Amino acid sequence: MGSAPQGETDPKTGLTAAEATSRLASEGPNELAHAPPPSALALFAGQFRGMLVWLLIAACVVSAALDEVIDAVAIGVILLMNAIVGFLQESRAETALAALKAMSAPRARVLRDGRAIDIAAREVVRGDVLVLEAGDLVAADATLVEANAVTVNEALLTGESLPVEKTAGGTKADAPLAEQTGRVFMGTAIGTGSARAVVDAIGMQTELGKVAKLLESATDQQTPLEVRLERVGRTLVGLCLGIVVVVAALGFFRGEPPLTILMSAVSLAVAAVPEGLATIVTIALAVGVQRMASRRVLVRKLPSVETLGSVTVICTDKTGTLTTGVMALRAIASSDEKRILDAATACCDADLEGGTGDPTELAIERAAAERGIRLPDIERDRPRTLVRPFDTTLKRMSILRADGTLYVKGALESLLPLCTVIPDGIAVKSDALAADGLRVLAVAVGKGEAEKDLELLGVVGLADPPRKEAIAAVAAARAAGVRTVMITGDHPTTAAAIAREMGIVVAGDGTQVVHARATPEDKLRIVRAWKEKGDVVAMTGDGVNDAPALREADIGIAMGKTGTEVTRQAADMILTDDNFASIVAAIREGRGILDNIQKALVYLLTGNTAELFVMLFASLAGLPLPLTALQLLWINLVTDGLPALTLVMEPTGDDVLERAPRGRKDPILGRGEWTPIVLVGLLHTAITLGAFWYALHEGRGVEAARAMAFSTLVFGELWYVFGARSTTRTFWQLGAFGNTRLLAIVAISAGLQFGLNFLPFTHEIFDVGPVSLADVGECALLGLIPVTVVELVKLVRGRLKRT
Repeated sequence: MGSAPQGETDPKTGLTAAEATSRLASEGPNELAHAPPPSALALFAGQFRGMLVWLLIAACVVSAALDEVIDAVAIGVILLMNAIVGFLQESRAETALAALKAMSAPRARVLRDGRAIDIAAREVVRGDVLVLEAGDLVAADATLVEANAVTVNEALLTGESLPVEKTAGGTKADAPLAEQTGRVFMGTAIGTGSARAVVDAIGMQTELGKVAKLLESATDQQTPLEVRLERVGRTLVGLCLGIVVVVAALGFFRGEPPLTILMSAVSLAVAAVPEGLATIVTIALAVGVQRMASRRVLVRKLPSVETLGSVTVICTDKTGTLTTGVMALRAIASSDEKRILDAATACCDADLEGGTGDPTELAIERAAAERGIRLPDIERDRPRTLVRPFDTTLKRMSILRADGTLYVKGALESLLPLCTVIPDGIAVKSDALAADGLRVLAVAVGKGEAEKDLELLGVVGLADPPRKEAIAAVAAARAAGVRTVMITGDHPTTAAAIAREMGIVVAGDGTQVVHARATPEDKLRIVRAWKEKGDVVAMTGDGVNDAPALREADIGIAMGKTGTEVTRQAADMILTDDNFASIVAAIREGRGILDNIQKALVYLLTGNTAELFVMLFASLAGLPLPLTALQLLWINLVTDGLPALTLVMEPTGDDVLERAPRGRKDPILGRGEWTPIVLVGLLHTAITLGAFWYALHEGRGVEAARAMAFSTLVFGELWYVFGARSTTRTFWQLGAFGNTRLLAIVAISAGLQFGLNFLPFTHEIFDVGPVSLADVGECALLGLIPVTVVELVKLVRGRLKRT
């Protein structure tokens, strides 16, 4: 808290103009600083990072140096397309801090030389006296010196769902922000009443400024998918370099020309790298964006799609996310419910039809209207004759109506001394409602305008109730291995009650999953603590106080309806319905996308492994290169890349939420994936080298032998995509028409390969000799061997599991 310069400011006259000018010059303007967003050039350059991309760049450069123009152009186009897609997705400038700056008041009314004047908010200085009225935005942090029935909406800073009552007077320096009732803060809104306050902090020293500093300190990190793909890239680079060294050494000892050795190295590099992987991952994430949109989730940053599927902890705000965000009457302790609702409504000022007024009064009127009691009818039949507005000191209000009845509502401890008729056990009932996290109001009636000799009708309990669908979603998240952690600015009692009702607190779990009275610093620290444990953390929120934690989390999720622009700009995705249940639905889609990316990666790497083994084993055997660099590019981009695209469009499996989420350090490819990659790769290698050797043995020449090897490998990998759809279920069990795009793409790719063998101009481009229709048919049949073996293994495993 800033030190209030009240000793040097007269609250009745304010600063002099000269003193204000001097302070503005020495302390600077009252505004939030923010760094400029990254330039378009920096964003575009940032797309060329990662081990796989660097390997492709190296292959492109070497191909160009060797006058392999087609190879270089093909790889260059892939790199450029991937960079453009990523750039377009991220080209929205980072505007969270700019949005935060826009939330501060543009103008302010202050006392200068004893007169109230309007000035630009940036000209407010410490020691200025703010003159505040209902509806004003507070221009700076200030200590109240006068307060007349003042309430302030501080939700953007504290997350509190109800307006805060303010009084003039000291506030303890170490009091939580939500309990600093003697101060007002920049960016908050005066709800009711009027006040004067001496400015004690401006600009970046305000509570809003502290949030801006936290936003700058929060870090953007690589997503789990980016980390996993980087590991795959490093593995491929190591494998590629190792094999290149072996092949180069063999060529050197055989006395092969340096150019031949270099061309072999380039071919191996092309064989090792799945050139289409970056594009396929991008398209997979784009598909996820569309699927999540149907789940009422708007994705701002593409990698967030997969990140959500990896989430192990959801740190969530309470108000509006787990709860409805609307106060409701939840309990009545009275012998006559209709009478107490009539009296409570008769003591209200809110406009239910217009939706304006105190949230507590709106809740009372809403509950009463459901029972046929309406304030407009009361105003017509029993117009008010005297109104005593709510007094923050007395903690009650009263309205005298034309029937001579005085209607009073307020805190029970305020009304009890005024009542002569008190229901038995009402204090115990009131305490029980408060223990359940409800806001308790007592209601009484009397005769005449004096607040005495009243009859206490009972008490009512109000709260922001939990969403029914959110309760089910919390349970579904737990079943999926995802822990829900509530972080809120609300009172501990209220937070604990909601957490129990929603099932967030589980018996026997000693982990702290409820944090109340949390400041922006607390939220940031909690998110970092979970990340340090190795969890993948999602953070939801709607207020400015949530923005730093949203940016720090692996995935920040903002509320679309109630969220501030600051929060939305700091987030990776936005819930259009502000519903926690939508997060769990999106987690399901995220896991499905990750599964599909894994399928595509296994399929691609199986093909690349086969290509590497074909080249390596041929070199070890002293055979000519069975495949050229351009043939390998054709396989990777056309006959591998296109089918892999259809794999990322597979429907999400029904069992994805029944599995535990992947840990932050879990690889995308474990032993269970690498084993089939190698084994199936060896099958492809065997049939490809078999066809190549047979053609050479028959004396048909190297180009014709290459044509046979080329087609055999292409068809083998094309047919294998049908087995890559699932590791446990066969193509027929999944349904032959479960992915019609796959059938179409395989048909097109097979047709292209057939055409390549019989169009004369392609022979020179792809360095293949003439082959007959029977030869190509034999290659297609040979290609069925790997997928047939894979599908038979699935059938055997399935039967063994059932027995």
